[in-house]
Amino acid sequence: MAISIKSFFHPQSATFTYLVSCQTTKSAMLIDVPADFDATSGTLSFQTADEIIAHINDNQLILEWVLESHAHADHITAASYIKQQLAPRNPCKLATGSKITQVQQYFSRLYNIDMPCDGSPFEQLFNDNDNFMLGEYNVTVIATPGHTPDSVCYLVAGNLFVGDTFFMPDSGTARCDFPGGSAKQLYHSLQQILALPDQTILWMCHDYQPNGRELANKTTVWQQRNSNIHLQNTEQDYIQTRQTRDATLNAPALLHPAIQMNIRAGQLPQAQQNNQRYLTLPLTVLF
Repeated sequence: MAISIKSFFHPQSATFTYLVSCQTTKSAMLIDVPADFDATSGTLSFQTADEIIAHINDNQLILEWVLESHAHADHITAASYIKQQLAPRNPCKLATGSKITQVQQYFSRLYNIDMPCDGSPFEQLFNDNDNFMLGEYNVTVIATPGHTPDSVCYLVAGNLFVGDTFFMPDSGTARCDFPGGSAKQLYHSLQQILALPDQTILWMCHDYQPNGRELANKTTVWQQRNSNIHLQNTEQDYIQTRQTRDATLNAPALLHPAIQMNIRAGQLPQAQQNNQRYLTLPLTVLF
């Protein structure tokens, strides 16, 4: 029996979520699930997550893992909401890369958040080449720093869920200008992925549909190696191209709310004395 891969697309953030399951045991893992957030009103909702929960229940899957490829800056994760809503039938663990502690340390200071920077509330922190079982299938974690320090990819049965490393070949690769990011590191992470067998399927976390082309979410190692627009020259060329492009990019629209939530796996901020929850907006004053 093969694994099953079901993708869900979140138009607000151009994000793909993947529900991967073992058809024999019904064991499942969910990768990069977004919540819905309206920045103008400050309203957080979970319609997208609820649709995924309904699919899990309708197909009688047992969700064992809610995985993040990294602490995203463009959407708020619904990881903790999913875990709460599916308990107790689905005793799933929240998991991400072990360098989330470094990301927590930086951003908890920026946003003045009093929190332990030990990886919690994530219950499993993965290092490079860690493995776990999904039913009958082995899943290997590949550390891929560069976009962020905590970035990881998940490899199962010839399928790699690449997070924010690769985009489709006509879009290139992810930005590297976030704290702890490095174009040099990302180049070497990309080469690690390109060393996998040619037929390995790469599942994208984002697609921004350049030139209005149809939405696309998967490619292969061979296709990336031969046609990715950022990887046809030398390492130094890549670093120069990446740094030059990053210098022109605006901050993601949901950067501040997303990071504050995502370093806590989507757990809500503690309510204040007026029973209202708040997120922080750092103010930069220019004269």
